[in-house]
Amino acid sequence: MNEKKKDKILCTAFALLFAAGFLLCVFLPREKYSDSERRMLSPVPEISPEKIMSGRFMSDFESFAVDAFPFRDFFRKIKARTAADIFLRQDNHGLYKANGFLASMEYPLQEDAIAYAAKRFRYICKKYLTDENKVWISVIPDKNCFLAKESGHLSLDYGDFEKKMAEQADFAEYISIADLLEIDDYYKTDTHWRQEKITDVAERLASAMGAELLQDYEVHTLDQDFYGVYYGQASLPLAPDRMRYLTGKDIDGASVYDWENGKEISVYDMEKAKGRDPYEIFLSGSLSLLTIKNPGARTDRKLVLFRDSFGSGIAPLLISGYAQIDLVDLRYIHPDYLSRFIDFNNCDVLFLYSTLVLNHSDTIK
Repeated sequence: MNEKKKDKILCTAFALLFAAGFLLCVFLPREKYSDSERRMLSPVPEISPEKIMSGRFMSDFESFAVDAFPFRDFFRKIKARTAADIFLRQDNHGLYKANGFLASMEYPLQEDAIAYAAKRFRYICKKYLTDENKVWISVIPDKNCFLAKESGHLSLDYGDFEKKMAEQADFAEYISIADLLEIDDYYKTDTHWRQEKITDVAERLASAMGAELLQDYEVHTLDQDFYGVYYGQASLPLAPDRMRYLTGKDIDGASVYDWENGKEISVYDMEKAKGRDPYEIFLSGSLSLLTIKNPGARTDRKLVLFRDSFGSGIAPLLISGYAQIDLVDLRYIHPDYLSRFIDFNNCDVLFLYSTLVLNHSDTIK
């Protein structure tokens, strides 16, 4: 076969592949949401003279083209496994696999973020609280804390992080819980801690705040496998987790009101267990404001828990210690609106946040 004929065959093959890819991009149905990555995909960018002149159109189009590429999840898996197994890369876009767990490198420590979080918490205390209120704060280490050093990945100095947070939040009493946690207390494929593993954490928090928990738990296991948020993002092979949740007398008898959607919900939303993110079984996921009432409470104490998604897993374990618990997620509601829904008179207040949020506290309103 002469060189000209080879060149024609190669050019024809390339043209056919290019045309096939173009047709697939145009005619294949485009998803708006990536279940594997747990995020919205980039939409078709709007065309305008301003966007074209500023360069934003090409930037947006590049994001759209990457997200709309045919069979992108298949190619993402090939890329991730090639990088890890052949080129021995330590991470894939900040995610790495170590000791059978997937984790995200959290580095460096952002002192400005800690200061901003403390400033917003202080604002709430000054606006709503009096000397009658008792205030505590606690930091939840992410699982990179227990994996990074041994696996050789970058990580925060978590002891220093706790110290700086406690110093900045001098308006609250600090409760340390890091010594109670280890890597097996977290899901292998997800960000969060396992509810059945943190009963000792709940006990320490309650004890520090002067509350008593029943600890009469019964463990239940979901039938389906649980693939957490890191599983799809990393595109690396890993066995699924099994999700468990705890019930008890006070948990079973509690009522939960979702202020965001104006309706009663359950402590455990079993429909969410079959959805995109089964972790949302715990108090229906990331909701801005919830009120839990315990009609069987042996006390009249109230707690306002400022929290992120980690709080959804531990809040049910605190129900037996209080008559009412208000859960506030400051990523989704501005503090100035809280007086419409919460009576801060003579209540306990706990700021319970993970390092993943505190180190990126611009998400806090």
